[in-house]
Amino acid sequence: MKTLIRRAKEERVARKAQPCRLLEHPPENGLLVPQLVAVAHQVHQARETLLLGVSKLLQVLPLQRCRYCYEVHVGQAGHEIRTCTGPNSGFRSAKHVWRKGGVQDVVFFPKCFHLFDRVGKPRVGHDERYAVPRIPAILELCIQAGVDLYKYPTKRRTRPVCSIEGRIADFEVMTKIDEVERNSDSSVLGFPEHFVAGTKLGELVDSNLEIDNAGQNLRELGIGTLESWLEMISGVKKIMETYTVWTCGYCPEVQVGPKGHKVRMCKASKHQSRNGLHAWQEATIEDLIGPNYVWHVHDPNEPALDNNLKRYYGKAPAVVELCVQAGAPVPDQYRSMMRLDVVPPDRDEVDLVA
Repeated sequence: MKTLIRRAKEERVARKAQPCRLLEHPPENGLLVPQLVAVAHQVHQARETLLLGVSKLLQVLPLQRCRYCYEVHVGQAGHEIRTCTGPNSGFRSAKHVWRKGGVQDVVFFPKCFHLFDRVGKPRVGHDERYAVPRIPAILELCIQAGVDLYKYPTKRRTRPVCSIEGRIADFEVMTKIDEVERNSDSSVLGFPEHFVAGTKLGELVDSNLEIDNAGQNLRELGIGTLESWLEMISGVKKIMETYTVWTCGYCPEVQVGPKGHKVRMCKASKHQSRNGLHAWQEATIEDLIGPNYVWHVHDPNEPALDNNLKRYYGKAPAVVELCVQAGAPVPDQYRSMMRLDVVPPDRDEVDLVA
């Protein structure tokens, strides 16, 4: 606290000494970071490719989702591990009730408010909650980093803004938005043409690709989908080092921008004392992309996972588990998490294992 107080005093003295100063570093000055524009386009394309690949994989590989909680399992039948925390789980001995799952159960993209001007108006007020559209936070991150979408226009500046006693002042001449004309040459998705056609990932998840459960196309589709997942994760990490993302410390609400919004919609613990306002803190990549971890299955043909052997099982994101069961190789960063070096004993050998 002493360090924060001393830093605040130094900033206050600096503002008084120089009340009007030109912000130099992007994106604080309203300009784009040039080296992250291409990364934002790659992340946006990788997300579209990932969703398409997962939807096609689910046509062949079964996915189970619990009826009462968010537990997901990749396999013909759900596992027997008693980890359900849904309503009346005590009467069911924490057993899951399985039903068929979908794409939204594999990977989850939380939504946030779209900012037209992230520097001039970085916050959304409570009275504006219905007027401002909500889009996936990863899409909003790509838009702020340089992706132009027709449906979600944003203000692009050509000159940096000024700070007058801590307040942003934009002296740039206001002109009409010309995003429609400027993006008419590119695709509706908002990335350049060289990202649309001729890419390896785009070819692997072609909508006309015929999937054979026992053929090579399923393995190629799994490899392409896994590559798009890894490319999206690595790109988002690079962008989040420069562009700020906030999350609530009590609920899973996220907001991309210099500040969090002021909408009083928090329903978590002690929200009455905060009048429904969120307690904003710096977000991690898992707040922006919900991986939804699942139990790893060594062999899909073996019996369901036993509750007494759960200490020997590993976990992985549902996307990785789905692609691995499709034939893709296991990435190195997930090998220790999936515990591939552990051989689980048989059910009748539980008492013989220390």
